[in-house]
Amino acid sequence: MALSIGLGTCSILGMAERKHVLSRRRTSEPARTRVREIADRARKAGDLKTWQRARAVGGYIEGRAAAAIAAELQVDRSAVFKWVADYAGRGLPALRPSKAPGPRPRLSAEQMQELGNLIEDGPAASGFTSGVWTARMIAELVWRRFMVVYSWKYVPELLHKLGFSVQRPRKRLARANLVLQQFWLRTRFPAIKKKLAATVAS
Repeated sequence: MALSIGLGTCSILGMAERKHVLSRRRTSEPARTRVREIADRARKAGDLKTWQRARAVGGYIEGRAAAAIAAELQVDRSAVFKWVADYAGRGLPALRPSKAPGPRPRLSAEQMQELGNLIEDGPAASGFTSGVWTARMIAELVWRRFMVVYSWKYVPELLHKLGFSVQRPRKRLARANLVLQQFWLRTRFPAIKKKLAATVAS
């Protein structure tokens, strides 16, 4: 009696675990083979996300419970159901996670081209008194010309997208003796480091 109740409970649980019914095309032997191949390639390439999806879908096709698949892959059971639902709707392409779209660019391609030209013309051409661009000046230029606000901290990335290289000035004292600086860097400083290392070791 106890045995038959146990089997009945397992059967009910198994039915509750299988929320999605896959079509014959999605569960055919060729489809199973492709799912296994995708999982193997993803494992060898170190692509964890694709491997998890392919393993989850492959296990589900084989009749395994979603809870058992989720425990093996260390994900939530809802993730397994989502992956299987995606596979049911889109097939094999659903096994490879799509890249999330980035934020919409604030400047159009034409505006970016114009900004590049303005930067090339130099600060004076845009009404600045300085002869060298700074990040804050370029942020102000973008606001003046296009009414778009950029943090000056983002400007180096913006310049990189435009194909410019950012050069950060090295601080150096106006009256510094370059010969003595080189002597310090090449001779004195290494000697101090060596002495300190010997003291620590003893």
